[in-house]
Amino acid sequence: MSSAYGENIKLTIFGQSHSECIGMVLDGAIPAGFRIDENAIKRFMERRAPGRNAYSTQRKEADVPEFISGIKDGVTCGAPVTAVIRNTNERPADYEKLRNVPRPGHADYTAYVKYEGKADMSGGGRFSGRLTAPLCVAGAICIQLLEARGIKIISRILSVGSVKDEGELCEATSGKPFPTVSDEAGAKMIEEIMAAGAAGDSVGGIVECAVLGLPAGIGEPLFGGMESRISSIVFGIPAVKGIEFGAGFGAAELRGSENNDPFYYDNGTVRTRTNNAGGILGGITNGMPLTFRVAFKPTPSISMVQQSVDLAEHKNTELRIEGRHDPCVVPRAVPCVEAAAAIAVYDALAGC
Repeated sequence: MSSAYGENIKLTIFGQSHSECIGMVLDGAIPAGFRIDENAIKRFMERRAPGRNAYSTQRKEADVPEFISGIKDGVTCGAPVTAVIRNTNERPADYEKLRNVPRPGHADYTAYVKYEGKADMSGGGRFSGRLTAPLCVAGAICIQLLEARGIKIISRILSVGSVKDEGELCEATSGKPFPTVSDEAGAKMIEEIMAAGAAGDSVGGIVECAVLGLPAGIGEPLFGGMESRISSIVFGIPAVKGIEFGAGFGAAELRGSENNDPFYYDNGTVRTRTNNAGGILGGITNGMPLTFRVAFKPTPSISMVQQSVDLAEHKNTELRIEGRHDPCVVPRAVPCVEAAAAIAVYDALAGC
């Protein structure tokens, strides 16, 4: 099912960008009696929510999840956890003239073909980044379940356009409004985003994420590997175009003597002196930090004139997109990547 994920926990996401509500159902290996910190969920959701700063879309949504099953008096009760988020600031009129004119870079054309012109594409429909809100609700719950086991997820914005962060990913980025190790690099990234938006254009970037505290032995070989599990759900985040683990594509430029991570004992625990493997060997965690990076394309909704087609009139046409759009999705995508990682890792752990 295209809207479902997981083996040991089952996540289903429903709704469209401009439907009455969007939401998620989280079923399976969610223990009964676990106290959920709803304030922590709220803080996590605020990191993804639109309209919070000058460099994101000005669509304003509270993004406060309403739990309608599975949690009673703040404690899980064994039933599937179901949450809805009401859409309150949708403007479908912004998309009326796009009904038959697909936006370059969007799923408008492929959805038109797949669903024979019947898909609700207002605001991007079910292909919209709006659907990452319920993903983040599920992820926020899984983050709490993982933290109860001593497992922590951290992330940062590694780059925006040609501007790159400095230093190594560390926990210090967790509390920052713009999560970079170097505040100077972060300021330059914001300038890059604002400049692209002012020109009616957009810019992409890379998010780096790490899972700390994972024991060795999690995951399966072949199709059940941790790379496969994480990649599958990460590619459910709109605008994702690539993912790499550890040294990633850089490993192709190394020799085996450079890429291999030497083993050693550290107080009786096997560790590696480097982490080019990204904490995964043969699809199974090796006890080192699980690290990966996710590449996001520039936001396809730009206000510059673009070439398209009129599917009703069967002719070429020009298109200028109006409405409220992020000139860069990367800052709001950071919690989405964390959420995806948490869901994938908890799903794998639940099977052990």
